[in-house]
Amino acid sequence: MIKHSTLTTLIIALALSIKLLTAQNTYEIKNLSDAVNSAYAELNPVISADGKKLYFVRSSHPQNQNPTEGQDIWMSEKDENGSWKTAVNLGKTFNKQQFNTLFNISPSGDKMLIGGSYKDGVYWGVGFSFIEKRNGEWQEPYELAIKKLDKLNHGLYSSAFLLPDNKTLLLSFSEDEEGKLNDLYVSKLSKNGKWSEPISLGNKINTTYDESTPFMAADGVTLYFSSNRQGGYGQNDIYLTRRLDDTYQNWSAPVNLGPQINTEQWDGYYTIPASGDVAYMVSYKNTLGKADIIQIKLNAKAKPEPVVLINGMVLSADTKEHVEVQVIYEELPSGNEAGKTSFWSKSGDFKIILPYGKNYGISARAAGYIPVSVNIDLTKPGQYREIKQNLTMVPIKTGQVVRLNNIFFDEYSDVLKEESKPELNRLVSLMKENNNMIIEISGHTDAVGSDAENQLLSDKRAASVMKYLVTKGIKENRLFSIGYGEIQPVADNNNDIDRQLNRRVEFKILKK
Repeated sequence: MIKHSTLTTLIIALALSIKLLTAQNTYEIKNLSDAVNSAYAELNPVISADGKKLYFVRSSHPQNQNPTEGQDIWMSEKDENGSWKTAVNLGKTFNKQQFNTLFNISPSGDKMLIGGSYKDGVYWGVGFSFIEKRNGEWQEPYELAIKKLDKLNHGLYSSAFLLPDNKTLLLSFSEDEEGKLNDLYVSKLSKNGKWSEPISLGNKINTTYDESTPFMAADGVTLYFSSNRQGGYGQNDIYLTRRLDDTYQNWSAPVNLGPQINTEQWDGYYTIPASGDVAYMVSYKNTLGKADIIQIKLNAKAKPEPVVLINGMVLSADTKEHVEVQVIYEELPSGNEAGKTSFWSKSGDFKIILPYGKNYGISARAAGYIPVSVNIDLTKPGQYREIKQNLTMVPIKTGQVVRLNNIFFDEYSDVLKEESKPELNRLVSLMKENNNMIIEISGHTDAVGSDAENQLLSDKRAASVMKYLVTKGIKENRLFSIGYGEIQPVADNNNDIDRQLNRRVEFKILKK
């Protein structure tokens, strides 16, 4: 027999457990008010990576291109207090046909994926197109060249999502003639600029039911999609699954996000900013009109993995003006390209999203400038954060001194680590593109240790870099190496951060 006091304790513990479980599965949901929602239907929300702009489709509004029965793309942005401003129609550049649809926007906000196949800005039919901003102006949409998509996509509805790496595309369509039950597929961008033939995400994701409106969170792992598979709460529900490897074939078992998020209606088009703390979707409950956009504060189980949002500018070292540039980020030590900005941005502004678990090199290249790079080490897990990281481009001219940021040695060693090779390979490419260039490679240390030891170490490290360049085909008569020890510091030697700045390898252009 259980004693009364023990029974009371168990009951209290059980009540607390139930309360905790309920709290873990409870979401804070709010309507975005009449700044975003109206008496008409608001559909297909797309939130920007920084969470400051919300794009969506509004149906049959008097300001639409076709107010009778068409749908246009609209946008609202947050003011300085974090409140949503009154939404505006994005105009004829984005709204060209009767039913206009936006699927997502790049982290930098300069590239949109929209519905429809466009050629020279004219709508041709079913498919997907990009709209890009160049020189501060949005250009005409152009079609994505996706291999065999026209032979595969025969259904009535389709949707897509472009991952932040700008080279992975998720698609939803039906291979059945006028089919209403879609499957999810993946397509990869090839080096020739075309997209590969779509491949199914596999049987764990795709069923005999409908799978549509894919959204991959900023972590590149957590996938949300809509399905009417058995066990749901209505017509279509939102499900969560996580990618288990790089094949896009292995996934965790999809989990229904529950009755607070999913209703008896058709639920889809789920979208989350890089912060991963809130989601936006369409609701048909307690609306101002036919359908409204709501914000959902997510609990731990429904959140994606945390990421880091890098926000910066690329400036000329001479003029301090913006440089037309492409920013690429790669995994170290492999040097494999993890992603890149969508195109050459004259504004010089960039935003990229980096998941935790890897060491990254971020590099920028532009005509007439020496490639520049920085190192962002995210191998240790952490929370969502935003980092301001500007890049300074140095013009190619005699006398210029450039720091090689992503050069790594073990402590007190002159042996180059594998992580150094992508940076050195960029220097190799620069010298091969400029056949007459002659450079001096210099090694520098901090002030820890004896003068003689530091001089010797700096000599050896500079020589190691020179040796690597020679092995890659650069002639020795174009290279000089020298060590300066601790005599040319760029910062005080009073703390670890300054000492790290002083430990460096540079090169100087002796002849252009």
